Amino acid sequence: MPFHFQQFDIHQDHAAMKVGTDSDLLGALCAGGNRILDIGTGTGVLALMLAQRYPEAQITAIEIDENAVKDAQLNFAQSKWSHRIKLQHISLQDYLIAHPEPSFDCIVCNPPYFHRSLECPNPARTRARHTSSLPFTILIQGAYGLLEEDGLFSVCIPPEVLQDFLTISRQTGFSIQHNYIIKTNPQKGPKRHVLILKKGIVSQPQDEVFCMRNSDHTRSDWYLNLMKDFLICGKL
Repeated sequence: MPFHFQQFDIHQDHAAMKVGTDSDLLGALCAGGNRILDIGTGTGVLALMLAQRYPEAQITAIEIDENAVKDAQLNFAQSKWSHRIKLQHISLQDYLIAHPEPSFDCIVCNPPYFHRSLECPNPARTRARHTSSLPFTILIQGAYGLLEEDGLFSVCIPPEVLQDFLTISRQTGFSIQHNYIIKTNPQKGPKRHVLILKKGIVSQPQDEVFCMRNSDHTRSDWYLNLMKDFLICGKL
């Protein structure tokens, strides 16, 4: 069964990674522009959320996994934005060889970030979840090279890899523009960081803390407002 958003559907019969909270948060919070690259599009949910948010955007979505490409291809074709989304079955490494010049003002990626845990028996799920398939250094340096000056790079990562990711980002030349610190509820520590990094200097980086749920476990007003244009009421 497809996952129904308000303006599009996500078929996910083949992809190893299904629609989840990380992609929802990143799709709603990430920076956008006129020329967007979605690295590791998976089912295509981020590309479709960006197509909805930015009506003038031309989006390139790349994906290494053949099964995920099948889902993304169907999801893009059935959306009303199919003419604005170009899907390529290619790794970032190969894409960089074929396109060595900066050509995007915005890049988004929900990257693999498990690098100290055991890899699972499903090779496709391992590839989608573990940094062995796309190390942070390659991802960050690749994004930097593909972005035009002052371009923005948005990712969603857990706190346990935040410092590693930021160290490589700063060494590469990125500055933090915005750090959305996402907590499950007020009593818990951060669950995810949605980072917006700029290729260039940021004079006043912004840190904001938000909770997805209230203390009584109901959805917070912040989360409901964030997702009101995407998720159907019963799935909020």
